[in-house]
Amino acid sequence: MKPVDKKIYLASKSPRRRELLRQIGVDFELLLLRSDGPRGADVTEEVNPNEDAYTYVGRVAMEKAECAWNMLQRRHLVPRPVLAADTTVTIDGAILGKPANTAEAIAMLEKLSGRTHQVMTAIAVKHTRFEAQITQVSDVRFGELTPASIQAYCATGEPYDKAGGYGIQGLASVFIEHIEGSHSGIMGLPIYETAKLLRQAGLPLP
Repeated sequence: MKPVDKKIYLASKSPRRRELLRQIGVDFELLLLRSDGPRGADVTEEVNPNEDAYTYVGRVAMEKAECAWNMLQRRHLVPRPVLAADTTVTIDGAILGKPANTAEAIAMLEKLSGRTHQVMTAIAVKHTRFEAQITQVSDVRFGELTPASIQAYCATGEPYDKAGGYGIQGLASVFIEHIEGSHSGIMGLPIYETAKLLRQAGLPLP
């Protein structure tokens, strides 16, 4: 009997997503999209006019999955499910991306201080005859942050590759007073929804 292929392609550079996939026993091969260079990014992640955060994050995740699927076909790789994801932070209708510098990181953290915001992580899976996307939304409440604590956090370098300027799995965990939703989703890959889509795509998960 031919062994079941339990491997997928992961179209993400995020070390947190890799850790979460390993946590549930999913074997993967990286299929990285271009984020810069002379030909530009494969998926720009720009917000379309009048696009809300929920629509935006779902669209970007699906575009990443489709781009990665086209890439594996061009390279004549073994066809396996492709998993892509995108995470965004939103408050007062504004989308907070990754801060480009310290001033942006400080402004984001000041906006989140003492308030509840939403973290949205969209996952998309594409396979030969399967394509689906789910967006998971969590509420996160920050305690009041002092200017000194914000400055100290920004000095660690942790905010700059994370939507909203913080990571729940890192030093910013001390800022978080309450969450309602998915801890893994806030990290960047909601485990329950990810497993659900991968099962639907044919992966033999429990």
